[in-house]
Amino acid sequence: MADPVLRLDDIHKAYNVGMPVEIEVLHGISLELARGELCALIGPSGSGKSTLLNIIGLLDRPTGGRLFVEGRDTSALDDAVLTSLRGRSIGFIFQYHHLISAFTALENVMMPLLLERGFPNDAMVKTAELLLERVGLTKWKDNNANNMSGGQQQRVAIARALAMNPAIVLADEPTGNLDTKSAESVFELMREVNRSSGTTFLLVTHNMNLASRCDRTIEIVDGRLTAS
Repeated sequence: MADPVLRLDDIHKAYNVGMPVEIEVLHGISLELARGELCALIGPSGSGKSTLLNIIGLLDRPTGGRLFVEGRDTSALDDAVLTSLRGRSIGFIFQYHHLISAFTALENVMMPLLLERGFPNDAMVKTAELLLERVGLTKWKDNNANNMSGGQQQRVAIARALAMNPAIVLADEPTGNLDTKSAESVFELMREVNRSSGTTFLLVTHNMNLASRCDRTIEIVDGRLTAS
């Protein structure tokens, strides 16, 4: 059996370590995500979802346990290597799209490629154009982000998250700011990408309707996982 795309072994996270007010937020999280899964992560506010997502996204380090991305143990990697691994293997979609408003849709999708390679070329433009075609925005590729609807902006954000062909995409409340119709459209797009490309998605959501349509639901309560 192939290695999981993501594996967490007994992950702990504490703040103010060694101080009288030390607080542990995550208490021994163990989890695997297989290639091609679409999983929902649910839990009440303050349960540790954001902390867990930051650790999975290599934006923060655990204080205990080990995290593997595509079979690679990240615990001994320095910050520069972690940054490179994050850029190549992990895509991010946020509740607010975080597009550069003065840039066109095409330029926004190209940003991860530019950060990786330093200068634009025809191959980057082609990649971005194909991704915008995939999310149904070819006609809007030259529109500035601030001249697009919320649903369109989130579609651009999805295309941007896929620019580096990541193994896993972390989606943090990606439909939270959208109306019902736009939210449905964005979820269906993520599902289509998941099925056609085998990209693993971890979707943080409070929308139980969307969560119920994922392959698996993972719940975190008070820093501990409950049964899936």
